[in-house]
Amino acid sequence: MAKKEMKEMSFMEHLEELRWLLVRSTIAVLIGATATFFISDFIFDSIIFGPTNPNFITYRLFCELSNYVGFQESICVTELPFVIQNTDMEGQVTILIWTCITAGFIFAFPYILWLLWSFISPALYEKERKNAKYFIFVASILFFIGVLFGYYVIVPMSVNFFATFTVSSIIKNEFNVDSYISMVKTSVIACGLFFELPIIIYFLTKLGLVTPEFLRKYRKYGIVIILIVAAIVTPPDVVSQIIVSIPMLLIYEVSIFISAFVVKRRLKADEQSS
Repeated sequence: MAKKEMKEMSFMEHLEELRWLLVRSTIAVLIGATATFFISDFIFDSIIFGPTNPNFITYRLFCELSNYVGFQESICVTELPFVIQNTDMEGQVTILIWTCITAGFIFAFPYILWLLWSFISPALYEKERKNAKYFIFVASILFFIGVLFGYYVIVPMSVNFFATFTVSSIIKNEFNVDSYISMVKTSVIACGLFFELPIIIYFLTKLGLVTPEFLRKYRKYGIVIILIVAAIVTPPDVVSQIIVSIPMLLIYEVSIFISAFVVKRRLKADEQSS
């Protein structure tokens, strides 16, 4: 995006900038989706449906961890008693299209971040604008770590829980493929965006909308929400809930630290200018 001279822009100019941001983001996602289409067999067989295999790496690691901490094989996965089926005429075509688009968004995320930075940078100080590469790098790393956390932790635990949960032995689990893939996409994207919390808190603190005192005051509510989410997506055992909860709690604590750092820098700058 061509950088405009530092001057006050009209409302219509801001709308024009936003329009081009959306257009270029869409094009980037479509390019990523097109590239994904050519490796769709690998995406579906090895990645999306990977957690349906009892030999998936996460299940094996959790089994080893269970034995290590003295729980014997309480969280070892030996079988996943369910089948995945398609019941819609156009179901597989729709799934292919939206899966490619989702993968395209993940691949294009760093570029979309750069576009967002270009859009908001005129409102920042010169020193902050020079830190664009660090912002894009850190935000991208956090997003991809969140995606990996969602895929290797949240998704396998969810699959294992819903595959083995039953209210009656008469009922057999036959999941619709659209339901399964929606769960995978939601878990992965949601975790990726959740791991952006420190970046979001940074900007909210810069704008004066959030303070470290506010985050500390409502920390207990955040912990409760995180524990509830962990309890929902994991099997009913302490080890699994701890594995999910710890990274999310760390992200929240890092966000508090970043907010405090921003406030401290602002106060220091005010003292120097006065």
